[in-house]
Amino acid sequence: MNGFIQIVRHDLHLALRQGMDSLMVVAFFVIAVVLFPFGVGPEPNILARIAPGVIWVAALLSSMLSLERLFQTDYDDGSLELLALQPVALEITVMAKVTVHWLTTGLPLIVAAPLLAVLMNLPDEGFVPLLIALTLGTPALSLIGAIGAALILGSRRGGILLSLLVLPLYIPVLIFGVSAVDAVIGGFSAKPQLLILSGLLVAALPLCPWAGAAAVRQGIE
Repeated sequence: MNGFIQIVRHDLHLALRQGMDSLMVVAFFVIAVVLFPFGVGPEPNILARIAPGVIWVAALLSSMLSLERLFQTDYDDGSLELLALQPVALEITVMAKVTVHWLTTGLPLIVAAPLLAVLMNLPDEGFVPLLIALTLGTPALSLIGAIGAALILGSRRGGILLSLLVLPLYIPVLIFGVSAVDAVIGGFSAKPQLLILSGLLVAALPLCPWAGAAAVRQGIE
């Protein structure tokens, strides 16, 4: 546990020193959502109908912007090999880096989402399920993305390959995240969708660090 906390502190300190990465993610999220009213028109009913999907797709794409650098920087300077040799299990190291990725990417997206929901004319009853779904879904996106980030270590065109690997795995999170908000707006309960998102997160917590650690070992060999 001490090793986990030390890695989180170290990477979080570096991320805060290089704050432009987090700002770029939030800026992309805001710009991507803001462009939709210009494209489909300012009609309130149309914006309210597409708001959950637009916000979720923009959040999904934004979370991918910094995935490539999840392990690549440490791989390039050789520190990833040192992390693999330390007494702390590599799975713990992967989990620590995923935690920092969510704190610097997923959490700011959740904070910015209500303002963009107002811009997209999302009905009042959709705000709470949107925030709950994002809180459950964005950690799962970071966990799944860690596998793709580990698999592309050493690749020349890692960004394109990462998108091809990760986007199909993001589809279930996207579907149930959007449907949770749509269900409440339509007068139904969002409990089934939120339970499925919780199940995806619970399944990803042990499986993704294990798969990511295996991919990192393969990459550094």
